[in-house]
Amino acid sequence: MWILVINPGGGSTKAAVFNGPRPVFSESIEHPPNQLVRFGHVLDQYELRKSAVLSVLAKHDFDTSKLNAIATRGGPLKPLQSGVYRITPRVAADIRHGQYQTLHPALLGPLIGYELSQELDIPAYFVDPESTDEFRDIARISGFNGIQRVALSHALSCHAVAQAAAKKLKKPYEKCRLVVAHLGTGITVAAHVGGRQVDATNANDDGPFSPQRSGSLPLSGLVRACYSGKYTELAMLRLLTTKGGLVSYLGTDDIRKVEKAVAAGNKPATLVYRALVYRIAKEIGAFAVACEGKPDAIVLTGGLTLSEKFLTDLKKWLAPLKLKILVFPGEEEMAAMASHLLAVLSGKEKERSYDKEATLRG
Repeated sequence: MWILVINPGGGSTKAAVFNGPRPVFSESIEHPPNQLVRFGHVLDQYELRKSAVLSVLAKHDFDTSKLNAIATRGGPLKPLQSGVYRITPRVAADIRHGQYQTLHPALLGPLIGYELSQELDIPAYFVDPESTDEFRDIARISGFNGIQRVALSHALSCHAVAQAAAKKLKKPYEKCRLVVAHLGTGITVAAHVGGRQVDATNANDDGPFSPQRSGSLPLSGLVRACYSGKYTELAMLRLLTTKGGLVSYLGTDDIRKVEKAVAAGNKPATLVYRALVYRIAKEIGAFAVACEGKPDAIVLTGGLTLSEKFLTDLKKWLAPLKLKILVFPGEEEMAAMASHLLAVLSGKEKERSYDKEATLRG
C-alpha cells in the first residue's frame, strides 16, 4: 500500500512516501519568512507548496502511478472530531471560498491532496485537523461574554506523541494524564486526559509566543494597536501569526540563528531567547493543573526539541515540577498520518464524513 503524505507547515512543506508503515523517503522544503512575505494571502502560496511536494517526488524519481492513496494534514476548519476524513469537493470548496480561518498553510494540504487525487484517480484524506475539538465546556470560557475560546491546535502532532508516550509508560492512553507540548514555528501546550485533548492553547490566540506567533498579549496594548490606524484587520492578523514572536524581536524564526547570537553574547537575543523558554515552561506548569491530578508525564515534540541547548534550558525550568519528561524530537506527524490512513484502508479504523460533521457542527 503506497501512500503519499503531505504536511504544509508555517515555515516548511514536508512530503513523504510510505510503503505500508515504512517510510521510503521523506523530505522537508523550508520556506523562510522572506520567501513567504510576498504572498498577500495563505491560499496564494498554493503553487509554491504544490511545487515543493512535486519536487520531492521528482528528486526521488518516484512513479506516482504506484500510489494508492494520499494523506495530508488538515487545517483550521469547523470543529471536528479526531479522525480520518476523505477530502471531498465540499472540503476543497469550503477552503477556496474562505469558509474558515485561512491564515495557516495547513489548509493547503487538503487542496493539494484533492487536486493530486483527481489527477491520479486515487482517494485523498486529511487526519486530525487543527480544529479537532475535544474540549471540556469549562475550557471554552474566555473571561469575556461573547468571545469563546476556540479549539485550534497542533492536534495531529499532540495526539501522535501522546499515544507514543502512553506506550513508553506502558499504560493505556485512555488511562493517562499528560501535558503535551508541540514546540515548532507555532506552539501548542495541551492537557490529555482519558484519551482526549481536553484543553489546549490556541497557537494563534494565546499561550507562549513562538518563533512566528505572538501568543498571549497585554490586551490594552493590543486594542490600542488595532485602533492606531496603522493596520487593517488582515494586516494585524498576519503580523500576530506570521511576524510575531522571534521574528518580531529578532527578524528570524530559526532557533539555530538565535542560539548562535546568544553564544556570541548578543544581549537582546539572549533576553528574548530566555523569555521564550520561560514562557513555554510557565504554560506547561499551568497545564499540569488542567490534568485534574498529577500528570504521568510532560511530553515534548516539535522542531525546537531538535536543539539540545533549548531542551536543557527548558528542563531546568521544569525541574521543580518533578515530573517525568518524554521527548520525541522533531515531529511524529508524517508517520501518524500514514498509520491512521492504513488503519482506515484496512478496515481497522472508521473513515469519518467531513460533509456530515461540518453540517452537524456548523
